[in-house]
Amino acid sequence: MLRALYTSASGMKAQELSIDNTANNIANVNTSAFKRSTINFADLFYTTLEQPGTSVSASQTTPSGLQIGNGTRATSTTKVFTSGTIEQTGFPLDIAIEGDGFLKVNLPNNETRFTRAGSLRIDQNGQLVTADGYPIEPAISIPDGTSLAQLNIAADGTVSAPQSGSPSVSNPIGQIQLFRFLNPAGLSSEGGNLYAETPASGQEVSGTPGLNGLGNIRQGFLEGSNVEVVTELISLISAQRAYEVNSRAIKAGDEMLSTATDIVR
Repeated sequence: MLRALYTSASGMKAQELSIDNTANNIANVNTSAFKRSTINFADLFYTTLEQPGTSVSASQTTPSGLQIGNGTRATSTTKVFTSGTIEQTGFPLDIAIEGDGFLKVNLPNNETRFTRAGSLRIDQNGQLVTADGYPIEPAISIPDGTSLAQLNIAADGTVSAPQSGSPSVSNPIGQIQLFRFLNPAGLSSEGGNLYAETPASGQEVSGTPGLNGLGNIRQGFLEGSNVEVVTELISLISAQRAYEVNSRAIKAGDEMLSTATDIVR
């Protein structure tokens, strides 16, 4: 059986995964703080018919060998954590992170996750939560009766609300902390704009926004997706053409086998 059939089949499977990844990027072009993924490939093992450097005489070796590859495989996907477009919303509880950093949230099962989606809200207990209702950490409680128009979130994450009985005077009621990782590409994507810490990402490091390499907080803004539609369309076309060429290689191999079969008839 021709090796080319299996080699080309691995190429077609790889391009299917590439198109799946591109489709997910395009589907999330309007998802707040979504980070695009790239897919990485590696060649498979080689069949060595002649090892490079084989001796052909007492004083001479072959400058190259004879090795035939067996296709390709997908090795990993990598999240690209470049910043998305900062879009103004004007809503006081919307925040965007300019630079590095994640918000930390608590799930109902007491596990923690991380997100860059800064669409915050106030729950029934007065706590700042994400759009899905997950409380941010450290917890920040908004005093009862506070007008959102008077709520201020500074660039360093300090949250201030009007003093009771003195609306013109603001008091700090908490501070939003940001968290970073040595290798953010090693975070596990959990869906819902959430990421989970893994051994590959390293342990979380907390800090004040604007210090030690962490980004600043911008109130009234949201970070958009970093997906570039033109780039994704180019990737889609490239994967489609590669898929077609691999299918043609399979067809050529099939025709060669058909020709060999006809010889003995």
